[in-house]
Amino acid sequence: MDSFVSAIITLALVMDGFGNIPLFIAALKKVAPERRTFVIFRELMIALAIMVFFLFCGKWFLHAFGIHSYSLSIAGGIILFLISINLVFSTDTSAGEPKSDPKDEPFIVPLAIPLVAGPAALSMVLILAAQNSKIVTLGAVICASIINMAILMCSFPLSKLLGQRGLTAIERLTGMILILMSVDMVLGGIAEFVKL
Repeated sequence: MDSFVSAIITLALVMDGFGNIPLFIAALKKVAPERRTFVIFRELMIALAIMVFFLFCGKWFLHAFGIHSYSLSIAGGIILFLISINLVFSTDTSAGEPKSDPKDEPFIVPLAIPLVAGPAALSMVLILAAQNSKIVTLGAVICASIINMAILMCSFPLSKLLGQRGLTAIERLTGMILILMSVDMVLGGIAEFVKL
């Protein structure tokens, strides 16, 4: 049970719902208000489908390319560390704006990928799948996605309630927690490699 709760918390932090609020707002500001909830739901369901796919097929990818689990842990930790550093120090929220015509609704990119189902989240799914059973990991992915969806569905009301400073504070706190997790992932991978 502890590993299940830990997996949910880890995935929820890696998905970074609070940190993605400004990016979702930027990407959806040209979308009609009555369509925003649907677009957010659609993008989060696509992200969930991608993570579930990686959960069940990710091991095959690792074997196909000859990638060891410790390599995945170290690489995932490095990616997570870089993302965390950006969360702690970045003040630019324009990265989430769609690159195409702003009148078009964002589809898959940039909301589903890479903001939700990004490299860090996919790496974490594979790492958790290696540490736990697939059923436990699947439950954790679904629960973390529900938490993330609850946060992002409230993007516009939360942004008004917390203000820019409140969102920045939450984003930086999340970044600090993720930095600690990324270091632990790298050290775990190194320890696994040394044992060989």
